[in-house]
Amino acid sequence: MNESINHADRARELFLAGYSCAQAVVCAFGDVTGLDIDAAARLASSFGGGLSRLREVCGTVSGAAIVLGIVRGYSDPKDYAAKNAHYALVQEFTRRFREANGSIVCRELLKDVETIPGGEPEMRTPEYYQKRPCPALAACAAGILEEMLRETEP
Repeated sequence: MNESINHADRARELFLAGYSCAQAVVCAFGDVTGLDIDAAARLASSFGGGLSRLREVCGTVSGAAIVLGIVRGYSDPKDYAAKNAHYALVQEFTRRFREANGSIVCRELLKDVETIPGGEPEMRTPEYYQKRPCPALAACAAGILEEMLRETEP
């Protein structure tokens, strides 16, 4: 992991540049995953807004799970020990995120934010950014993820 990159700041910046919450987290870790920004953004493009604006699991949490899968995931479907270890890692991430933010569910995290109903993304205006906790959530998720990747370095 590149020690000179502050992944939390990078995720916040990427969200403020227009990337979705999930994209901001995945793209912030390109130095770790080896994905260029285009591939990372495409991989995470379905998960913004709590899965395509359905307001389910927060996109920052999904983005972190994507990174954990790339970096610490398993590929052998018969390796139950690796599967269990990976699930435990993702569950620990969600525990820490929930502890810091009260929930991992987008609609609960945005409960005090008036949003436009429907599946279409909202325009990114100064008002949009002012009323949302999303830049801070992206930074939080990336900070927890960075900490966990350091703790689990092989």
